[in-house]
Amino acid sequence: MSNESQINLFITLDDKKLAEKIEWRADEAGFNGKKETQTIMLSLWDKKEKMTYSINLWTKDMNIEDMKIHFHQMFLKMADTLERSTKSSDVADLIRNFSSDFAKRTGIKNIPE
Repeated sequence: MSNESQINLFITLDDKKLAEKIEWRADEAGFNGKKETQTIMLSLWDKKEKMTYSINLWTKDMNIEDMKIHFHQMFLKMADTLERSTKSSDVADLIRNFSSDFAKRTGIKNIPE
């Protein structure tokens, strides 16, 4: 018997079709209702085409400093995911080192762990 779980995205656009508000809801998220966010970066792997498709959106009020922090944290999460899925800790550490260099070069301060 298989289960199905849903993740829903709700995007409010302004008259110029720029994202004004982004919300999401997931069956197994641990909270009820919608939760607001400022960015979505969703990657989808097409096995047949051997291609990654993506949906990258951010609200027009997302500030640059938060976007840099967001990227830094995504790099770290990608490293963790790669290590868990492939057991390639040496390659994951390359991504972590890049992430650290990225944080220094972009001048990110007060990075949440």
